[in-house]
Amino acid sequence: MRIIPIASGKGGVGKSLVSANLAVSFAQAGKSVVLADLDLGASNLHLVLGHQAPKAGIGTYLNNIKSNFSDVITQTDVRGLRFIPGDNEIPGTANLTAAQRKALVKQLLALKEDTDILILDLGAGTHQSILDFFLLSNQGIVVSAPAVTAVLNAYVFLKNTVFRLMFSSCTKGSKARAHLEKMRKDGAGHIYIPKLLPEIQKIDPVSHEKFVKRLDTLRPRLIMNMVDEPKNADVAMKIRRSCEEYLDLKIEHMGIIYRDMIQDKALSSRLPVVLYKPQSVLSQAIYRIADKIMESPEDNFTPDDKQIDDSFTEAELEAEIDFDTKMEYVEDLLHSGAMSQGDLIETVKSQQLEISKLKKENNFLKLKITKALQQGYKV
Repeated sequence: MRIIPIASGKGGVGKSLVSANLAVSFAQAGKSVVLADLDLGASNLHLVLGHQAPKAGIGTYLNNIKSNFSDVITQTDVRGLRFIPGDNEIPGTANLTAAQRKALVKQLLALKEDTDILILDLGAGTHQSILDFFLLSNQGIVVSAPAVTAVLNAYVFLKNTVFRLMFSSCTKGSKARAHLEKMRKDGAGHIYIPKLLPEIQKIDPVSHEKFVKRLDTLRPRLIMNMVDEPKNADVAMKIRRSCEEYLDLKIEHMGIIYRDMIQDKALSSRLPVVLYKPQSVLSQAIYRIADKIMESPEDNFTPDDKQIDDSFTEAELEAEIDFDTKMEYVEDLLHSGAMSQGDLIETVKSQQLEISKLKKENNFLKLKITKALQQGYKV
């Protein structure tokens, strides 16, 4: 069973859109798929999937872990796709205890008997439970948008994932664990893995070796969503460089997805966009990413440097091609009368407002960085 955890550093970047539509794509390809909504406390994946409001979900099971887990697994209208709803009505489901997390993982892994692909739609942020679910696979997917805050949070998520992996690689009572605990209590700020590893190796060679082996097989995958133009896709390289320089982590690029108002129409029609309009640029991007995943080897595969380089080069080419296709589609709409000039003007206005918002966010972050640097120099 291939496990695909899908996460994001912050909300609002289209993580659930990717999860639901990838699940449908895999099912259409003849795979037996289970889609689990693990965004506990803010579960709304059923809306993107076009599924009826769940009567019971993971929260129901967690309140009674001795109950039958199969009772919360439901069939969908898509052949080959089953759905496990989350729960946002039972208090506390977003903060799992160790016993609840262990029981839930056990039930999810037991699905391997009749499941080809298990997709885990995780909550936004870096809660310990989210990181542990993400680490169930060596090739989890991180969804980001080109906005500065989204890119920053995607990197922070990956940083916390690496430190969670390091922490779990150090046994309780070990010198490495004690060192990491002290760093956390002291509130150590900028910690770079390449600089930290020699310290761990010196005080605890066993923990160091275990962590390095696990880190070498960790290859998260990136999807850049809500892209407006090809140059927006370039920010993926910034995430890649930061991960390699500061985390000693290599990531693979699965591709880009352009922002498209058709997703809103699909949502209001209670259909995943790949079912609502399979020929749209957005749907074709989803299908392309699904094909890449299915064509890649199973979870224990680790792509080499050339394959990673190729993934970023391919994503850049796809961004150019999809943009040209998108522009041709707009021209066809104008010529056919399906879109008026007034509609086009409103679309441009909304994009300008979004760009203005992003510029403000960018200036705000620059101001914070400048102040932080100034304070650092004073110290």
